[in-house]
Amino acid sequence: MSSDKSIQREESASFNEHSLSYIRQAAEYGLYEIRGMGAKRRLPSFDDLIFLSASASRYPLEGYREKCESKTVLGTRYAKQPIELEIPITIAGMSFGSLSANVKEALGQAATQMGTSTTTGDGGMTPEERESSKTLVYQCLPSRYGFNPNDLRKADAIEMVLGQGAKPGGGGMLLGQKVSPRVAQMRTLPEGIDQRSACRHPDWTGPDDLKIKIEELREITDWKIPVYVKMGATRVREDVKL
Repeated sequence: MSSDKSIQREESASFNEHSLSYIRQAAEYGLYEIRGMGAKRRLPSFDDLIFLSASASRYPLEGYREKCESKTVLGTRYAKQPIELEIPITIAGMSFGSLSANVKEALGQAATQMGTSTTTGDGGMTPEERESSKTLVYQCLPSRYGFNPNDLRKADAIEMVLGQGAKPGGGGMLLGQKVSPRVAQMRTLPEGIDQRSACRHPDWTGPDDLKIKIEELREITDWKIPVYVKMGATRVREDVKL
């Protein structure tokens, strides 16, 4: 004797029912699309920024007669040429390939007008990006696609990437339809083939190795420019201790 029992599925806190249905279908048939799923919960925006006021530990300023500066200086400990930013907000790394050369150039122009820096991203540096950016940060990523020591020396700072906020601990992928002849040449890849990026660096595995790698980057650039680390916020307490 058999009886049909309906399966009661609880609503997910992360994905809506449409996304869950798609996931179940992909699991059943083994086929999937490469796309973002999104999230139901509201993510932080600039409207959520809270500025700490001053009282005792930091003396308050009279706003109508005393100037409040937002200038930020990076690299004063080791770099011969620290970088100065007019605002403590920068443009994060987005690769040439996922973005066009025109967009990378426009980001450089916008960052220059705002007095801040922009960042190369996976795939290396384009001449247009370097020319339009007063302050350009060169990323050292796990994939090393497009990594060029000559371009490294043209940068104003180096960012060692351990992860990113969108997907900390995960790698990346550039769809083959975006791997144009120029992108393929810069990344030494076949044209039109999906490019998958590793989630970890190939030449170091821990904090001791990372220190050696950072010193190597400083030596390459004659200790002229700042070298700093970017990581996604995961196990913050443990990661900061390292």
